[in-house]
Amino acid sequence: MKRFELIAPCHFGLEAILKREILNLGYEISEVEDGRVSFYGDAEAICQANIFLRTAERVLLKVGSFRAVSFEELFEETKKLPWEEYIPRNGKFWVAKAASVKSKLFSTSDIQSIMKKAMVRKLQERYRMEWFPEDGASYPVRVFLKKDVVTVGIDTTGVSLHKRGYRELSGKAPITETLAAALILLTPWKKDRILVDPFCGSGTFPIEAAMMAAGIAPGMNRSFIAEEWGNLAPKRYWYDAVEEANDMIREDVHVDIQGYDIDPSVIKVARRNAKEAGVEHLIHFQERDVKELRHPKKYGFVITNPPYGERLEDKKDLPGLYRAFGESFRMLDSWSAYMITSYEDAERYFGRKSDKNRKIYNGMLKTYFYQFEGPKPPKRREKR
Repeated sequence: MKRFELIAPCHFGLEAILKREILNLGYEISEVEDGRVSFYGDAEAICQANIFLRTAERVLLKVGSFRAVSFEELFEETKKLPWEEYIPRNGKFWVAKAASVKSKLFSTSDIQSIMKKAMVRKLQERYRMEWFPEDGASYPVRVFLKKDVVTVGIDTTGVSLHKRGYRELSGKAPITETLAAALILLTPWKKDRILVDPFCGSGTFPIEAAMMAAGIAPGMNRSFIAEEWGNLAPKRYWYDAVEEANDMIREDVHVDIQGYDIDPSVIKVARRNAKEAGVEHLIHFQERDVKELRHPKKYGFVITNPPYGERLEDKKDLPGLYRAFGESFRMLDSWSAYMITSYEDAERYFGRKSDKNRKIYNGMLKTYFYQFEGPKPPKRREKR
């Protein structure tokens, strides 16, 4: 089976989490860069990566990379790439997105136009055709320029992987599914530990945790653009990956996952989203103020995305909100708390300096993932 190099973009600052996921799938890492992890795999890897990776934004099939500092070089080097190995005679192809960082070529619209012309010219020569019907499967190309190095890939995913298929509705300022999953994986939380989100909004943290606990693959209930690529990823590989995902679901899992929010309308949305994800029986959602954050058991986890101004009428409410959160958390003996926020005074009003914090870009917004670690629970004695 042919070996490809695949590129998986992710949130800046979370590359190590994605790398670990890819290694756990059994694939060899070729490169880790800011905001993306590259790895080697065959046609099955295209299906496996799309269906099983929780923290990748999409999966690109790398066509090649080269250096270009002029549009003439861009055209000629693009034309040299083996497009006929990927795009069939009736394939629909276009440069869907271009991005440029610290490069002499920075006009994305010009980059897209010139590369499309080069692709057409190459395929005209290879297929001996003057005109392409483009009425077959879609092969959208994505291009990234960094320091004059052009990396070219074909998108195998289509709609971004954070679209799991369960969140048709969302509350205000939602956190994406891929980011929520990555943040949970950054914590020591496991399915036998309590998890509470006191600002749950549309329920993304609890739902992603429940899906992990139940072994539900994030991409098993959605479609991908490469499913139509009979020339590169035959249908049977997709069927096999979905069958494997179904076999991994644990119907009998028992968890304590809770989501609270002061807004009753978003609690309704969260319940509906959980139902769509198939995990409504694993999560307890409740309308509750953060001041009422309570739990009788020890060694639990709070993982949350509290308001930080973008979804409040006025930032003047933030000090009181974070103060109330901190006071409630101090009543939770031996618990750990993890929160992502862009609010600069979060630690001050929470009332405790974090043990660790990690800078993460949520889109263009710089945020920090504050980690307030509690003691580890005692090891359980093995039953004789």
